[in-house]
Amino acid sequence: MFTIEHDYDATVVTLVDEGAAPLKEDVIINAFDDCVTISQFDPRTDEVVRITLSLTQLRDLEAALDLPEGIYQLRKG
Repeated sequence: MFTIEHDYDATVVTLVDEGAAPLKEDVIINAFDDCVTISQFDPRTDEVVRITLSLTQLRDLEAALDLPEGIYQLRKG
């Protein structure tokens, strides 16, 4: 299950784990004009872990999900 909210400066997608236990904490994705942040609460440390991806890194991740093992470099055109 997931939710989508449009805030003033970001689109926020929340991914909610469903199914058999053990379930993972919600993943929150904030899409800004210049980057994307991914955060998730870590119950072991009692802290939120946050990763920031540039738009180039996000593009590379999107491409990587559909490719086999290897080393790649995306080029324009």
